[in-house]
Amino acid sequence: MNNNPLLGFNYLLKGFRMLQQPGLKRHILVPLLINIIVFSLVGWAGYSYFDAFLNSLLPESSMFSFLRWILWPLFALAGVLITFYTFTAIANLIAAPFNSLLSAKVEQMVTGKMPPENQQGLSKIILPTILSELRKLSYFLIRALPLLLLFIIPVVNIAAPFLWLLFSAWFLALEYGDYPMGNHGLRFSEQHNRMKQVRFTAMGFGGGVTLLLLIPLLNFAAMPAAVVGATLFWCEKRESLEAPEFS
Repeated sequence: MNNNPLLGFNYLLKGFRMLQQPGLKRHILVPLLINIIVFSLVGWAGYSYFDAFLNSLLPESSMFSFLRWILWPLFALAGVLITFYTFTAIANLIAAPFNSLLSAKVEQMVTGKMPPENQQGLSKIILPTILSELRKLSYFLIRALPLLLLFIIPVVNIAAPFLWLLFSAWFLALEYGDYPMGNHGLRFSEQHNRMKQVRFTAMGFGGGVTLLLLIPLLNFAAMPAAVVGATLFWCEKRESLEAPEFS
């Protein structure tokens, strides 16, 4: 199977374009609203309390106040990262059941068949999807915390932003790839094994999601576009992903 970053990025673009397709609007509405509300609240809180946090840490009357101009960019970057991923984690946790239904609807439109895990309705998938989201969150935290520490290590911190972006791309590919694969009963470990076999494609897809999340206004549509794009990839490449070498 073709395995390159541009292929993954192209599936995200396909997902973004498909959002306007008739029959998807009611499935997109709830994830979109959750995205807008959570992103706005977290962004407002981060902006409102950043100065207060810095003032409590290094008051202007402190003998170390001269360090503010050095620490401000560091804490600002950390604040953006924390806000960004707090938003992503909260929004995806709340929207997980609806994202699962959106993925199932896209698969039904593309293949004519509803995934087996989604044939019992919303109430039956709430708990499994939330548990899956918590599993992904634990995977993220175990790896993200050491990466954040790199930002305060001299010399190494130069490479920290690039390492963070690579990890971000990989994690977001796992995050949204979970919905179509989870709808077919695949556990996170199985999903992880399959995604490793198409790592470059996954990185291209996740890198595109990262970029989309950083663009104002377009970031509100990032979640549903990523769910749709990941589902399109699964539908078109499912046979390859389920081949023995991917198990």
